[in-house]
Amino acid sequence: MGKFAVFRMGDEVFGIEIEKVVEILKSQKTYTLPELPEFLSGVITVRGELIPLLDLRRRFGITSSVKKYRVVIARYDNEKIGLVVDEVKEITSLETAEIKHPPSIFKGLKKKYLTGLAKKGDMIIIILNLDNLLTSEEKIMLKETEGILNEDGESG
Repeated sequence: MGKFAVFRMGDEVFGIEIEKVVEILKSQKTYTLPELPEFLSGVITVRGELIPLLDLRRRFGITSSVKKYRVVIARYDNEKIGLVVDEVKEITSLETAEIKHPPSIFKGLKKKYLTGLAKKGDMIIIILNLDNLLTSEEKIMLKETEGILNEDGESG
């Protein structure tokens, strides 16, 4: 059994392992930087720490009219990353048996992003595999972005 943070984007419901979640924040002032990769909305500051924002809605091609989004701060590759979502619904427990592998013919999300699908009441929860959200190239871009942020204004 595991606990999952469950959130909504558009009409879909997603979940990530609660162990990966550091905190959940309301909409934050986002600072955009020049030449950011398309999947990053910018950066936010949380208690003096700069955290890159990955807009999962953009990542998955989900259109949303939500103005006041939430940011799920998660551990990713020994770093913190902010995941932009529409709304955090709940923290829920799921039995391992409740999580099914996605069907081989799964439309929409690429299967590599998923750990599985779970049914909770009348809700289908798409369990995300955070480790596969970014390609190797995107991880390198993210590291380069963090390098720019950590230069403290010095040009390099």
